Amino acid sequence: MTSLATQIGTLRLKIPSSLLPVSTCRPHPASVPRSRQGAAVVIAKSTNETAAARLQLEQAEYRLLDENWNVQPWTFRAPVPPFVLSRSGLIGREVDDWVAEIAALDAEAAKQNAYVAGSVILADLDAGVEIGRKFQRAGVRILEFNIGTPYGDEASVVTTERSAERVATVVRAMRQGVDRMALWVKLTGQSENVAALAHAAKQAGADAVVMIGRPLGMLPDLETMRPLINTNAAYGGRWALPLSCYWLAKTRKALGPQYPLIGTNGAQDGQDVARMLLAGASAVEMCTAVLAGGFGVIHETITQLERYLDGKKLDATALIGHAADAVQSFAEQPANGSWRHHVPPQTLE
Repeated sequence: MTSLATQIGTLRLKIPSSLLPVSTCRPHPASVPRSRQGAAVVIAKSTNETAAARLQLEQAEYRLLDENWNVQPWTFRAPVPPFVLSRSGLIGREVDDWVAEIAALDAEAAKQNAYVAGSVILADLDAGVEIGRKFQRAGVRILEFNIGTPYGDEASVVTTERSAERVATVVRAMRQGVDRMALWVKLTGQSENVAALAHAAKQAGADAVVMIGRPLGMLPDLETMRPLINTNAAYGGRWALPLSCYWLAKTRKALGPQYPLIGTNGAQDGQDVARMLLAGASAVEMCTAVLAGGFGVIHETITQLERYLDGKKLDATALIGHAADAVQSFAEQPANGSWRHHVPPQTLE
């Protein structure tokens, strides 16, 4: 049996995939890993200090879309349609209550060699750091510091950090505030150089970076002739997998193979997890696939990944960066005239 274990800084994870619930008001007991077949990490719903942000979850909306942009039913069964358009929000709970609940869940997860991580989405830096300290004092072992939410241009109660200098500033402040817990920094994909943001986060003390956050989009509804879900929205799904893998590979090259990267945005099954590992991720967050397909997706994903690894006779860590390190430049490719096989025949007449 091949090993699924992986390493993120000083933390050893039993499986290279972690679960990120994005719409539940709290992690359900079923989402706390119960065996080696469960997720290694549950990232709890994000919080910050603002009352307006806590209201957002009640204002959230989600749509699953097929390849022709038709809205699909939310059945909680896999397979999940390839696209998702959403307007999400933070947990609608008081910070102290939420911190206490996450601490209790993390303590329970520790008995099963797993983690429940706290998550802070940045609004005011000083207030965010204080929330991070509360998670640390409560004994939570991992903090995801989400500075890559897609909604910074749409909601004044959260920020999307696109400047390397700003990333360095906010991550350094959080690192100083939470000096005894693992700090994972989630980065936006709305940048021309995500690798530079990752470098800034690493230099400022992040134990790992999570990439990439979803971009913003807007989809007109042909029936109503209005925007679907009435607003601009985050756009994600399996279509984004090559984009996430591109930035994983570029960041691995920029930061070196030893620095842990966590892939997100696009993975919907075990083969997609393997693809992100090959691109340079040490672990993978799954969101839409679990949200729309139910908790059974976790077991199915792990089983599929195990089957792939058994077929290759490799452990999960052997995949990390294998494809990223084999990326060649355009100039290195053979001049074999392949284009002639990929145009309509009339073009060659």
